[in-house]
Amino acid sequence: MRQQPDAAAGQCLRIIGVPMDLGQQRRGVDMGPSALRYAGLQAHLERLGYQVRDEGNLNVPVPEASTEAITRANDLRHLPAIAQVTQELYTRAAALAGGPDLPIFLGGDHSIAMGTVAGTGSVGAMGLLWIDAHADFNTPETTPSGNIHGMPVAALLGLGAASLAEIGRHSQLKPAQIVMIGVRDLDGAERLQLKQSGITVFTMREIDEQGMARIARRVLDRLAAFPRLHISLDMDALDPDFAPGVGTPVPGGLSYREAHLLMELLAESGRVAAVDVVEINPILDHGNKTAELAVELVCSLLGKRIL
Repeated sequence: MRQQPDAAAGQCLRIIGVPMDLGQQRRGVDMGPSALRYAGLQAHLERLGYQVRDEGNLNVPVPEASTEAITRANDLRHLPAIAQVTQELYTRAAALAGGPDLPIFLGGDHSIAMGTVAGTGSVGAMGLLWIDAHADFNTPETTPSGNIHGMPVAALLGLGAASLAEIGRHSQLKPAQIVMIGVRDLDGAERLQLKQSGITVFTMREIDEQGMARIARRVLDRLAAFPRLHISLDMDALDPDFAPGVGTPVPGGLSYREAHLLMELLAESGRVAAVDVVEINPILDHGNKTAELAVELVCSLLGKRIL
């Protein structure tokens, strides 16, 4: 169990940036990896006793370089470019999966998870904890916007556009492998699809009623069959009072201490195998506050304790 800073001694963390904002229309989350690095991610992790290798950023085209025309309301924006980047990301994640090093993927928008999660699952069954204000469970038939960052969970189950659903097709997830926490903003058709999916969802109401400690333990119980967990953290899961610099802020999210407690309990499980940190938009932030909080949360997830 990764409970004390010295427990990390000798383990290597691999930081991989994915500066992609192709999955949405609001610009800025492509600067998320830089904001996290500026907030001192590597130095903080090294103080916990980890070896850290920053492998730089994947090469991601900018939206202005895309030539695809959007002619209908539900056309998928920048689909070929996103498919290409996430396929490359899958290859990178799969090469690390099951090995001694723990990858930390810095987004970018949440569409990167189609590559990172599938890659983590390429060497055997694992559980996915989706920490997000949104379920990201739209398909081309349900999306009101055509934004692909609202579709990665559906794609990971093999639903939606073929070029996305086929990424890591040999490691497609099943609903029993997924737990969502912090959900509070769903599209109409997406809500119906999610209710029928079999995915376990803990909404903000359940966190309000039961408290984070109980919910976190229920999450771990639901995923007890999986020795490896992929933690996909969208910073919009937190309330905008604490994390204002996100791509799609939604009021009523996790508090500072709720988020830290969740990370601390996940760390104590000793099962964290890979981490995504996504949707930080420095343009909308206040003094890099959101990235600094994200760094704190990653440290809690990887073993930092009060005592």
